[in-house]
Amino acid sequence: MGHSLRVVDHVVEFLREQQLTHVFGVGGANIEDLYDAIDHAAGPVRGLVAKHEYAAVSMADGHHRATGRPAVVAVTSGAGAMNAVPGLAELRASGIPALALVGQPPVELDGLGSFQETSGKADSMDALRLFGEIGVYCARVNDPAAITEVLPAALEAALSEVPGPAILLLPKDVQQSVVPPWEQPPRVTARPRPLAPDATRREAVRLLTAAREAQGIAIMSGTGVVRGEARAALERLSDALDANVAVAPDAKDAFDNHHPRFLGVTGAIGHAAARERIESASAVLLAGTRLPQLSAGPIREHLKGVPLISVDSRPPLLGAEHPDLIQLDGPLSAELDALTALLTETRAETRPETRTGGHTDGRPAPGPPAEPTASATPTRSSAGEPIDGPADGPADAGLSMRQAVEVLAGQMPDGAVVVVDAGNTGATVIHHLPTPRGGRFIVAQGMGGMGHSFGAGIGACMATGAPTYVIAGDGSFLMHGMEIHTAAQFDLPITYLILNNNAHAMCHTREQVFFAADYTYNLFSPSHIAAGVDALFPSVAARHARDAGELRRALAERAADPRGPALVEVEVDPHEVPPFTPFQRPPRGPA
Repeated sequence: MGHSLRVVDHVVEFLREQQLTHVFGVGGANIEDLYDAIDHAAGPVRGLVAKHEYAAVSMADGHHRATGRPAVVAVTSGAGAMNAVPGLAELRASGIPALALVGQPPVELDGLGSFQETSGKADSMDALRLFGEIGVYCARVNDPAAITEVLPAALEAALSEVPGPAILLLPKDVQQSVVPPWEQPPRVTARPRPLAPDATRREAVRLLTAAREAQGIAIMSGTGVVRGEARAALERLSDALDANVAVAPDAKDAFDNHHPRFLGVTGAIGHAAARERIESASAVLLAGTRLPQLSAGPIREHLKGVPLISVDSRPPLLGAEHPDLIQLDGPLSAELDALTALLTETRAETRPETRTGGHTDGRPAPGPPAEPTASATPTRSSAGEPIDGPADGPADAGLSMRQAVEVLAGQMPDGAVVVVDAGNTGATVIHHLPTPRGGRFIVAQGMGGMGHSFGAGIGACMATGAPTYVIAGDGSFLMHGMEIHTAAQFDLPITYLILNNNAHAMCHTREQVFFAADYTYNLFSPSHIAAGVDALFPSVAARHARDAGELRRALAERAADPRGPALVEVEVDPHEVPPFTPFQRPPRGPA
């Protein structure tokens, strides 16, 4: 069909010029013109249709977390738009930039009871108000000529200092409208911030130098390091400070997990070594983190009395103003390198120091948490047990979540992408599974929605082409696991490890720990996920592993033939307590 000057054709041309080549979505009557324009353009922009709009948005999410590049979402009106809301909320909460194109009924039918009307007229819901609360930018395009202004404005907002989803509501008749040719704007990029003032940096170096001579410095790093491509700069600064580095649970790939300076994970899912080092430090440097609750937990109260240097565009979330906070709010990588350079310069002007291989006062560096071993077989965790404790048990015992994770750790190749879901499975994996060398580790903790990993894994794999491991519980699978169909359609090298305890196990654990423990709503009749996937999707190799040996063999088979998706189901105990600090206490029972 020869209609090269429609609004949707201009949209696709804009996406191409901005190098936004992945459009994730689900079709429908009020967005189909956009997909027609994508086909008409014949590349490089691709329309990638999911099975559910939440998964489509999660694909855009995973695409960005794996590469740092934004993606596009395209969904239709009505239920299609509403299904996208939880995913868009995750993008907003986690600061993930994306351009969301949401179809709407024709403008000429507004207020006349059109199918799926959300104009805000005639007692209908107002989509502009709804999505205006979710997006960092939202506009309804009623005038076809306005597309030339709102497209670059939306993308600029998505990439701003407070990134997130920019949402355009596109009525069908506007999409179909013919508009004059327009000159494409230059490529939209994030506006760079200037470096913090030199005087502020000198004050930070003075504080850090004094702390280094006392009890040393701990670094807490977050997602800003990953998105700012600042990993190398962070490592250089940690060397200059002789400081060890802890990572937030949703930024586990911010620092090499095998590096001797790696402390582990912070927060409720974290490692004791990380908490203890942070609490003993004379100063703490925050790199790319604002210390949200799951990343810090009770440490936030401790930090209110500790000198802090925050390297981020926004200050940490510590409530009242911190009396000893120094904020370096320029571009993260550049700020870290500027600190390193000034520290090196300052040190050269003072006496040389004797290096000990640890801290300057002779204390040894703690090093990373112990590497998982594929042969370890943990017993069920009990309340009150230290969450870094050993994993013991006979080799032929049934699998626990921890053991399954440790077996997987010995099988993943360097450069692999790990995508983790919510719940007890997520807590166990974040705590026990190291990020593969040169790989990525993706978890969504903004809204924390179950099933996110199935879409995010597809988006990450499409963006990188790397072997991808999606680790989820059965509850998450039952919500959004049918997106495996999309992975099979595109023949993606994704390995799904499903830890099946036939429960919403974190909710069950909460029932046992925080309530009377004499009831449950969250234990279910058995489901046979591997058998079901094997029957539904003949091209997906599905296996069921009952012990460590079977899991190891299934993963070895997968490594020998990594083409297309594969799934391994492991049955685990719903009563296993994950490494989540609030659960590490004796459960309440009847008096």
